[in-house]
Amino acid sequence: MMNGSASTTPGDFVHPALFYQGEAEYLAGVGGFVRAALAADEPVLVAVPGPRMDALRESLDACAAEVSWADMTQLGRNPGRILAALQDFADRQADRPARIVGEPIWPGRTQAEVLEATRHEALINTAFAGRRATVLCPYDVLGLPSAVLSDARRTHPTVMAEGKSTLSPEYADPASVGADCDRPLPEPDGDVPSFAYTVGQLGEVRAYTEAWTGGTALGAARRGDLLLAVSEAAANSLAHGGGSGSLRLWSSAGAGVVAEIRDGGRLADPLAGRRRPSLASVDGGRGLWMIHQLCDLVEIRSSGSGLILRMHMACS
Repeated sequence: MMNGSASTTPGDFVHPALFYQGEAEYLAGVGGFVRAALAADEPVLVAVPGPRMDALRESLDACAAEVSWADMTQLGRNPGRILAALQDFADRQADRPARIVGEPIWPGRTQAEVLEATRHEALINTAFAGRRATVLCPYDVLGLPSAVLSDARRTHPTVMAEGKSTLSPEYADPASVGADCDRPLPEPDGDVPSFAYTVGQLGEVRAYTEAWTGGTALGAARRGDLLLAVSEAAANSLAHGGGSGSLRLWSSAGAGVVAEIRDGGRLADPLAGRRRPSLASVDGGRGLWMIHQLCDLVEIRSSGSGLILRMHMACS
């Protein structure tokens, strides 16, 4: 696989990071991966930022029509929803191995987004373990901070650079990487009131949220999305977080809004909400999965004192 071939043995999961410098290396590395997969008659999904996607389409010429495409700046605006999309593609391939290019971190990502994307990269190794699949993840050496590249070596068992593939001696257990991503969440500027709620008060939570968002720059559709996300989060508090919780709402410096739920719950499964819940599951994390689909960024911190869930919504 690492020399450009897309084949694996049954049960293999391959997850290399591709370190590239400039467009020529990008097109050679990613384009070569895609062409090898197509030559082997294997399905390919390419999920990369729009400008990179356009260049790849052009370089692949007629082959581009055989590829499934997704603009990662839209699909992965919230890194927490990338994994479900990749798994959905793999699940549709029946008995064939899935070939995926996923570029979840690009220049311009905020620090909070980078942390959640790094968590995503680590969790891929858990979610795809034992599957016949390859997920190639490009990293822009010239445009990304050295800390991001260092984390890429921790989340990918192999690293490809300048046409060579090597095992990453820095590769770490996904749980360890996830713990390092659990940095304390910054407090909002100024005094933000807290709305406490308990069993039987979901209506009050909705009314409080609806009234507050009416004074923000969010459009009607986005206000509805945030209201639904807050409702799902509050319902989870009552069902799984000790029967009570608190809500804070504030405007962020980035011209968006933030909703935060705190309760006494725990998050035992780090993949909860990041993979599509089974329809047959009684308690399959549907609420948290929906929250990831609705919001532009979701941050979760779990500790001995309980759970913090922050939901970000951009006004644009």
